Amino acid sequence: QVQLVESGGGLVQAGGSLRLSCAASGRTFSSGTMAWFRQAPGKEREFVAGIIWSGSGRTFYADSVKGRITISRDTAKNTGYLQMNSLNPEDTAVYFCALSYTDGSRWTSDFHSWGQGTQVTVSS
Repeated sequence: QVQLVESGGGLVQAGGSLRLSCAASGRTFSSGTMAWFRQAPGKEREFVAGIIWSGSGRTFYADSVKGRITISRDTAKNTGYLQMNSLNPEDTAVYFCALSYTDGSRWTSDFHSWGQGTQVTVSS
């Protein structure tokens, strides 16, 4: 079992930036996908960004965040990152990182390990 711990959330003004981290521990993994999801109050959990953990580290994004958010990873540290710029109030949500055995997945049902989430609040 892999444990995931997110950090870096907080309160930021519209137009600001935050960098989230996702530290993995426990059972090692060397392939698959690490992704970030978010869930706003009263809404379903939605995909934000994903990265192929091994090899090229191909990235993919939800259309709503393209150009503002960048996902990256440091395989030596078993840590993933989500750099969020030009934040707006619609980005307010709890952000979760997750792992999937499937390359390129963006469906919550494909992800077997989840962190506890970190709150991001963007004020207008």
